[in-house]
Amino acid sequence: MAVDLSKILVVGISSRALFDLEEENAIFENEPLESYIKYQIDHENVFLKKGTAFPLIEALLKLNTLYEGEKLVEVIVMSRNSPDTGLRILNSIKHYGLDITRSAFAGGELLSPYLDAFKVNLFLSKDEDDVQYAIDNGVAAALLYDPPKDYEPDTEHIRLALDADAVIFSEESEQIYKEQGLEAFLRHETENEDEPIPPGNFMTFLEILSTIQKKFGVEKSPLKVAIVTARSYPANIRVIKTLRSKGIYLNEAFFLGGLSKDEVLKAFRPLIFFDDQDLHAGPASQHVPSGRVPYKSGSKLNQK
Repeated sequence: MAVDLSKILVVGISSRALFDLEEENAIFENEPLESYIKYQIDHENVFLKKGTAFPLIEALLKLNTLYEGEKLVEVIVMSRNSPDTGLRILNSIKHYGLDITRSAFAGGELLSPYLDAFKVNLFLSKDEDDVQYAIDNGVAAALLYDPPKDYEPDTEHIRLALDADAVIFSEESEQIYKEQGLEAFLRHETENEDEPIPPGNFMTFLEILSTIQKKFGVEKSPLKVAIVTARSYPANIRVIKTLRSKGIYLNEAFFLGGLSKDEVLKAFRPLIFFDDQDLHAGPASQHVPSGRVPYKSGSKLNQK
C-alpha cells in the first residue's frame, strides 16, 4: 500500500548520527573493506552506543505516541553500510525500541541522492559531502558534532533551538553584515522590517514544527522551539514580523547582540541546536547536541 510521507515530518538520519560508530568508521577508513565487513558481522549482536542525535530521534518518535489520530513523525535510517553490515544497526534500533521501520543502505555510495525519494525534511549526518549536497538542493541539513559529555535532556518537553540568519532565513542579511558592517545591517533591517526575510533551508522544517505544535494546542504542546540569534534591537523586529506573517509560533526567542550563546543553550537544554557558524555551534556542542548548517556551495559566505 502506498504511503504519503508529504504530510508529516520526515527525518533522514545517518547511522553515525544516530549511534556512536566512530570506532567502526575508523576501521572503514583505515583498513581494507574486508576487515570492516568482518568486524561488523562479528559484532552484529553487540548493541551500539547512543550517538549525538539519539535523544532527538527518540523524543520526536515519542510525538507519535502522544498524539492520537495520525502519525506526525517518520524517521528513515540512512547508512553507507551494505545491507549485510547494516544488520548491526537494525539490531541496535530494535534493542532501544525505536519505532523506525524504514532504512536505506547505500553500500558505500552517497546517501544524499535518496533524500528526495524519501521526502526528507531534515537530514542529519556526520558526513560533510552528504550534508553539503542536501543544503545545495534546498533540504534542511546539518553536520553533527560529537555528543556532549554528561548531557541530560529535558524529559518533559521536546526542545529544539535554531539560529536565524543562514539557517531559518536566507543568508542575505548576514551577507550585508559581513560585507558592509553592523551599521549597514541594522539600517537594512530597519528599512525592511515589514518585508518578510527570505526563507532559508530550515524554514519549511520550522513550519512543520509549528503545525505539529498547533495539533496539540500551543499551550499543551510537548514541542518547544526557540530561536537563539546574535541579532538584537532593532533587527529583531523583522524576525518577529516575518515569523508572524507565516503563522509560526515560537515558544522562546533570544536576541543576544553578539553575546555567547552557550549559557542560554545550557539553560534551555535543547535536544539539538542548529547554527551556521562553527564559532557558535562548536562551543555549544560541548553542552548540548549541536549541528552546523553549511552555506550553499556557491555562497559568498564560504569565501574567507
